[in-house]
Parts: sequence; structure tokens; C-alpha cells
Amino acid sequence: MAKATQIQASSVLDRVLVLEMVRVTEAAAIAASKLVGRGDEKAADAAAVQAMREAFNDLYIDGTVVIGEGERDEAPMLYIGEKVGGAPGKAPKIDIALDPLEGTTITAKAGPNALAVLAAAEGGCLLNAPDVYMEKLAVGPGYPAGIIDLARSPRENVEAVAKAKGVAPGDIIVCVLDRPRHEKLIAELRSIGCGIVLIPDGDVAGVIATTNPDTTIDLYMGSGGAPEGVLACAALRCVGGQFKGRLLFRNDDERARARKWGIEDLDRIYDLDDLAKGDCIFAATGVTDGSLLAGVKHRRDGRLTTESVVMRASSGTIRWVKGEHRIK
Repeated sequence: MAKATQIQASSVLDRVLVLEMVRVTEAAAIAASKLVGRGDEKAADAAAVQAMREAFNDLYIDGTVVIGEGERDEAPMLYIGEKVGGAPGKAPKIDIALDPLEGTTITAKAGPNALAVLAAAEGGCLLNAPDVYMEKLAVGPGYPAGIIDLARSPRENVEAVAKAKGVAPGDIIVCVLDRPRHEKLIAELRSIGCGIVLIPDGDVAGVIATTNPDTTIDLYMGSGGAPEGVLACAALRCVGGQFKGRLLFRNDDERARARKWGIEDLDRIYDLDDLAKGDCIFAATGVTDGSLLAGVKHRRDGRLTTESVVMRASSGTIRWVKGEHRIK
């Protein structure tokens, strides 16, 4: 089995900051929860963005958004390059990847697995991924290094994981986004006899599901947003697992966007450490109930309950945080 890599603790990411990150995702999740099932994706996303920005600005940090919801001309979203935190020029400088509402459609339709998520790391440790698609392949911890490879077919990756796990390929469960572009992938997996968990949205949760034995999911396959790939890798850095990613470009505009963010090798296959390296923090709070976290609950006594997870790569610590909140 692959040996765990020792990750040096960052002097910038103070342990107090670990729990402060939960306050930020809690704020975004609570704001979005008020619009669950209301059919308005944009309103839910905007509420989460505003709450997350305000929560960040209460923290003693000098943060820069490196993975956000677009570029500056798309404000009021938390755009790439935006400064957040209450102590610019004074506090430690950190890079932040975020998705205030991962699963806007899910939230609008009251489906499962909507999350508020973020990752924080020292400068230069999170890939400045352009807002394009990424082909993704992920597996949970406990397998030999190199067990998965985008150069192999889906069948070959399934067979490799099945052999290492000591089961038949048909016993492997694969998580895939339910999209027309995945019809060929789904057909190949079903020809092997695999079980397939189709999810409507939220591929950060889908990748993380490979690390949780309770989900029974062994592999994640398919394409989704590149920024979400970086967020998922931050979580895998904390809990273990392997990831391979390759950017997918539909036109010259997307290729130009990648070059703008310093990406020259457009065919590169990225490993886990290429997307998120060094010490990092990952935090998520459930908006709706899902495989990873319970959603926000509005109680009859006027209080709210939240469920969150926060992880740190250097310590390998995973904290499950249940909160009760008074409505202001």
C-alpha cells in the first residue's frame, strides 16, 4: 500500500484558523439554506457569496481568492484575485479556493449533497485553475501509488482497483456526474458490470465520497469544473487518496484563459500534489442532506443546526462540527 506522506505544518496556517474556516462555510450554508427548493439558483448562490465574503472579512487574515466564481468583471461574486480578510497587509498571507454554494441547481431543487466549501493554503500551493472542464479520476486511500492513470481506459482503471481490493471488477462502485457527455463512459462501466452512483451535481462531494467507506464508492470518473477539482484535491491531501486531472478545452478562448493564468502545457496530466500541495485546510458545511454532511435544519424553536467537516493536511486531523445557531 502507498505510504503516507509526511506534510510539514505551515507557520502561516495557525491551528486557530482551522476552526475559523468553519465559521465561514457555516455562514454561506445558512444563507443558502433559506432558498432551498425555491427554484432560484442565482439568488441562492448570491446569498451564499455575500455571507461568505462578510464572514471572511471578520477574520484576521490577509487572503487572496485564487479559485473563485469568475473574474473581477463578474462581481459581486467572489472573483479570482479578490482580497478577503480583516487585516490586509498585517496578517499572514494565504491563498483561498472556494465555492460558496457547490450545487446551485441542487439547492434550487432541494436535492442532495449541496455544500459550502473552501480550502486555504500558503501562497502558490493551490493551482490557479481556469474556469474550464477537467477530466477527473479519483480513488480513496489505501491503494498502491499509481493505481489510477488517465492514460488507461475506464475498464483498465476499474480492473486495477478491483485487483488491489481483492474483488471482481463488477463489485466496484463508480461515482459519475449524470451528464449527456458521460453516456459513453457510463456504457463502458456498465459493460464491466460496475455499480454506478449517478449524481446530479456537486462533484467535490463525489470525489470526497471515495474516501468514506460508508458511501461504498470506490472511484470517481468523468469531467467537471477544474476549480472544483482543486477544492477536492485539498480535501484528499488531508484524508488520503489519489487524483489525476487533465484540463479540457472546448475552444480557443478557453485555451487563452488557461494561458492567462500561467498554464502553458495544455495537455498536462495533473497529480494530486500539482493541484494542492503543502499544508492546507479544507472546510465544508452541508446545505442540503448528503453522503458527506447533513444539511442546515431550521428548528421550530427558531434555532438552526449545521454540520461541517474541517481537515488539515499536516496533522491529518478531521473534525466533524455540529453547530446550533440563533437566528439574528
